[in-house]
Amino acid sequence: MSKSLFNDFEGVSAKAWKQKIQVDLKGADYNNALIWKTHEGIDVKPFYHADEFETLPEVSNTKATEWKICQAIKVSDSQKANLKAIDAIKRGAESILFHITSDAISIEDLLKNIDLDKIHIQIKCYFISEVFIHKANAFISNMAKKPNTTFHTDIIGNLANTGNWYSNLKEDHLKFETIVKTTNQLSIDLSLYQNAGATIVQQLAYSLAHANEYLNHFNKVIASEPKQSLQVSFNVSLGSNYFFEIAKLKALRQLWTTLASEYGISTKCKIIATPSKRNKTIYDYNVNMLRTTTECMSAIIGGANTICNLPYDVLYHNSNEFGDRIARNQLLVLKHESYFDKVNNPSDGAYYIENLTSQLSEKALDLFKDIEVNGGFLSQLKEGTIQRKIKESVDKEQADFDAETLVLLGTNKHPNSADKMKNDIEISPFLEIKKRRTLIKPIVKKRISEKLEIRRLNKE
Repeated sequence: MSKSLFNDFEGVSAKAWKQKIQVDLKGADYNNALIWKTHEGIDVKPFYHADEFETLPEVSNTKATEWKICQAIKVSDSQKANLKAIDAIKRGAESILFHITSDAISIEDLLKNIDLDKIHIQIKCYFISEVFIHKANAFISNMAKKPNTTFHTDIIGNLANTGNWYSNLKEDHLKFETIVKTTNQLSIDLSLYQNAGATIVQQLAYSLAHANEYLNHFNKVIASEPKQSLQVSFNVSLGSNYFFEIAKLKALRQLWTTLASEYGISTKCKIIATPSKRNKTIYDYNVNMLRTTTECMSAIIGGANTICNLPYDVLYHNSNEFGDRIARNQLLVLKHESYFDKVNNPSDGAYYIENLTSQLSEKALDLFKDIEVNGGFLSQLKEGTIQRKIKESVDKEQADFDAETLVLLGTNKHPNSADKMKNDIEISPFLEIKKRRTLIKPIVKKRISEKLEIRRLNKE
């Protein structure tokens, strides 16, 4: 199409568009009729225009052509987990996330016959052991020419999740220092905040404040040269607010660049994305596949490096071959049949997403500054401020769900009354609070549909 054809049409300003819309509304109030107000404090408009940008947004450096399909595997037996990993790799997995619960696990058996130069290995330990991490790191370094391994150790994340340190503050920090120096990696888990019901602004601000606690500490204990090559990764959970979740990942990278620049460390980071459990349901469970599909799409378009999908039946079934295969195949379809690996930075320049990214970044930065002024993230965790703020957000979202203004199809809207689940539940899908002494009140993960589902189960 020639440029001369475009010259035949006059440009239309944002003001002109709004005037035309107001005419079509025939007296209805523009703001009341068309502005969507979110819990993040963002007013979503019916249209966005280039006029709203003084300068064009910078091109992001993410590469959607390089995202990896990940398979999560819980490790209780190293040989069985190894066979499961090899099978997943044969079926298309490009990254394996091992959830390790014991330091008695043999890392040699776990990684046997896996090409460590091609497969991205992730190790998440539910304990803290600098000896185990050192052994794992040394083995992988000896077996691979160019190791591609991510270690996920997050002592503050464990404190927020359980209410306790692994041992105590001093011992945890000493072991953590050794692990970071051994691996030259830092991992921050902000999926907890999403699964507990925090708003996107809160998720971003808390992750930044969470990371800042580490950077402030390591600024004093790590020499400048290793610090500059520190590899940072964020574990993120995504909900179904499609465009907001895309903007969330873009905002996270922008905020990390701002924070990292202050400490003189690499502004690059890895994002490992997983769909949220908060909006998943046990009734009409096949809808979970639709939810996880759009959430994985948000992750890809938002610039996640690695995506680990959730099986549709993860809430109520033990890990099984069918559920894992369907979850992995969803990613394979997105990558190889839907062409979600063909264009880098696909969301760049979309006025709506760029506007959301900017607003989320600004609001999260303001909240982060407020946290720092009031003592920092750890201090506010101990005081219960973070927990209280998340609960306020949860209460608002729960009220929307109960009023059906927040819809989970098949659960609080158009439920199938003939759907029965009582005899199909292998593991409890509900929040179970074990009474124990804790240093702080933990941040609790809870699904939004739990109360409704319990009522339905009791009536079966």
